[in-house]
Amino acid sequence: MVKHIVLFKVKEFPTPEEKRALLERFRDALMALPPKIPYLISIEAQINENPEESFDLALTTVFNNFEDLASYAVHPDHVAAASIFKSAAAGRACVDYTF
Repeated sequence: MVKHIVLFKVKEFPTPEEKRALLERFRDALMALPPKIPYLISIEAQINENPEESFDLALTTVFNNFEDLASYAVHPDHVAAASIFKSAAAGRACVDYTF
């Protein structure tokens, strides 16, 4: 099994409400992926509630193997969800490990 953990940081927004709206849209698009991507075993995406930390959203997904993770990365529905973040990206960190 492969766990894929990603932390996302978005750029500054004119208002906290605009930033929150983008993060919610991104989170909701990610959470809508399981019925569209059968090899996505599990997913959790949550907005950071701690203002002392620098990343804005955490994503954890699980796959059977690295091949499925690679297929997920290019799946059209995942690419569409990721495009929401891409327009506001300020940083990203990722860890993938087997368990």
